Amino acid sequence: MTATRRLILRAALCLGAGASGLTEAAYAFQRDLLYDANPAPEAPSGAIQAVRLTTRDRQQLTAWYLPPRAGQPVFLYLNGRIGGLAIQRGRWRRMAREGVGFLAINYRGYGGSTGRPTEWGLHLDARAGYAWLARRYPARRIVIHGYSLGSGVAVRLAAKRPARALILEAPFTALADVPPLAPVGWLLKDHYASRDWIGRVRMPLLVAHGDKDAITPFEGGRRLFALANEPKTFVRIPGGDHNTLVRDGLYDHVWPFLGVKPLKTSAIP
Repeated sequence: MTATRRLILRAALCLGAGASGLTEAAYAFQRDLLYDANPAPEAPSGAIQAVRLTTRDRQQLTAWYLPPRAGQPVFLYLNGRIGGLAIQRGRWRRMAREGVGFLAINYRGYGGSTGRPTEWGLHLDARAGYAWLARRYPARRIVIHGYSLGSGVAVRLAAKRPARALILEAPFTALADVPPLAPVGWLLKDHYASRDWIGRVRMPLLVAHGDKDAITPFEGGRRLFALANEPKTFVRIPGGDHNTLVRDGLYDHVWPFLGVKPLKTSAIP
């Protein structure tokens, strides 16, 4: 979400100068700043398969799929706003080691998927991913996991679809509540207002947040957690920043939360 800071700077300058034309330009191009979409396709490695999904509005999405071992959960992973899926190699290694499966979506406009990202478009992308998994697995095996911007997609999906659990990694209550955006929240086209949806979620919830998060403040994750229904678990990761939670031990908390027994192997770097 660091590009949103550039949006705020431009909007604030426009407002301060009273330059209505520039304000309109900042409003018009904000999605180009918010979504750091790289359209170049990425190829998965190892046992991970590349699959194609079709959304309700006929966009074609690329996704990475790793089948789970018998009896293990399968994650619907909803990424943040920066980069593609290849930069999450450490995450995929940890999941594969435990026999846990996943379907990780390249949102529209990312990693070979068609279209341009918008909030409503990302919600349609998540629904397409969920439907693909639901045709293959019962809801009791599906875990919805949203990271950063993806937390705003995951909460709304979990409010509307059944699943084994919801995991939110470095979440926020709403885009307009992130400190750099608060002064000009009225300019935003996309809101990701999880605070308006979390109370409708009726499944076990795990919220994990680093207490040194420089992008989505730790207290925002705490506030979202406070709004959620039981059963729920909050994990504070000491020293964890926005992009370091996997490395800092996130899955050491995820596995017991889901009842997954870790294999006794050496630590993954």
